Amino acid sequence: MTKKLTTSWGAPVGDNQNSITAGQRGPVLIQDVHLLEKLAHFNRERVPERVVHAKGAGAYGTFTVTNDVSKYTKAKLFNGVGKETDMFIRFSTVAGELGSADTVRDPRGFAVKFYTEEGNYDIVGNNTPVFFIRDAIKFPDFIHTQKRDPRTHLKNPTAVWDFWSHSPESLHQVTILMSDRGIPATLRHMHGYGSHTFKWVNAEGQAVWVKYHFRTEQGVKNLDVDLAAKLAGENPDYHTEDLFNAIEKGDFPAWKLYVQIMPLEDADTYRFDPFDVTKVWSQKDYPLIEVGRMVLNKNPENYFAEVEQATFSPGTFVPGVEASPDKMLQGRLFAYGDAHRYRVGANHNQLPVNRPKAEVNNHQRDGFMAGDGNGGRSVYYEPNSFGGPNEVPEAKVTPFDVTGQAAQVAYDHDDHYTQAGDLYRLLSEEERTRLVANIVGAMKPVELEEIKLRQISHFYKADPEYGTRIAEGLGLAVPQQA
Repeated sequence: MTKKLTTSWGAPVGDNQNSITAGQRGPVLIQDVHLLEKLAHFNRERVPERVVHAKGAGAYGTFTVTNDVSKYTKAKLFNGVGKETDMFIRFSTVAGELGSADTVRDPRGFAVKFYTEEGNYDIVGNNTPVFFIRDAIKFPDFIHTQKRDPRTHLKNPTAVWDFWSHSPESLHQVTILMSDRGIPATLRHMHGYGSHTFKWVNAEGQAVWVKYHFRTEQGVKNLDVDLAAKLAGENPDYHTEDLFNAIEKGDFPAWKLYVQIMPLEDADTYRFDPFDVTKVWSQKDYPLIEVGRMVLNKNPENYFAEVEQATFSPGTFVPGVEASPDKMLQGRLFAYGDAHRYRVGANHNQLPVNRPKAEVNNHQRDGFMAGDGNGGRSVYYEPNSFGGPNEVPEAKVTPFDVTGQAAQVAYDHDDHYTQAGDLYRLLSEEERTRLVANIVGAMKPVELEEIKLRQISHFYKADPEYGTRIAEGLGLAVPQQA
């Protein structure tokens, strides 16, 4: 049976080829409401793209617990071997616009939404275990350097390296980014990380610090820079296409989820600040503990509805998972939800891709696109005398100590070089050569020599060979103060 074409309000459309005009050649009449509705909706078909992570691909899947970790967290999705939880993932580049190429050198976003029985839980990280900065107050400035120059509307390597050279905490992430891992072969062939430190709390109220690691079962594979550039021109959607096709033909990608667990008291004595997102915890000190397996097995039916409108926030917690004092995380707890309220709307969690599978009972009402009945005639305030939803005392955040004066203070630990140097020394000679070549190529367009020299001194402090090779590649000498 042929379906009838209708307007958005369900009325049948008699003619979808010709506008209503005053005679054959007359002007179009404003009474052609079907025309007006089509054009007005077309003008609004794009929600504002994400400021960061604009270009992405997504898929549905299942997370299965393979090792019960209830002694560490009461979060039900991690409790009970064999327990399955539906999930959705979105991979993305960070700096590029919605139409940018997939195979550029850039971190990849790795955002997972678990549809748990206690509400949604989001892990919103990257394919790297660290980040460029460690305080959210620097984030807008950092991203401005990754975007387009306001005068030329071109990417500006001088701004990029100027910011990094003034922010030595970025050195660890810069080393990862400029290494082979800076351009994954596909979205299936890279690890994912929660990056931040979080707090897990068990049913007895005992807490630990935790970091998330998603390890790809496909193996880590990266792209040669020349092939990546070729693909960027010939097939800018290469990664998006690869993920879709793999799932469509039944080659379901999978990751094992592991965690590192740190006792609360260790945070005061560990050799790096465990809440500094520019640092990693040594796996020798805190070994990986298996939690479960994530398998992607279903493609979205509609990209805009499910991938573009998907919203993630590191503050979307469930009982058993809480925030840590990580300053970057603390800023993201606000910024991500605020971005969704601006970009998609205050009722973004009512959209199917974001809607929890758990029952939602709150007193939020009204706003754009309230599509869930808007609470009907139910009680719309709390506390009340009419049987409205009650608080759940066992879901309260566990108490934590705060100390010191309220002030604008930095992290205590300022060793930005040890871990970057350790990473450099872990690379093979071939990997080091490619790393140096990538950095030299990226820094050559920088306009000011003082920026190059300042950055070279950071590389040298991480490892003298590292800095010397880059200096030689740029035809400069290592600064004496390095």
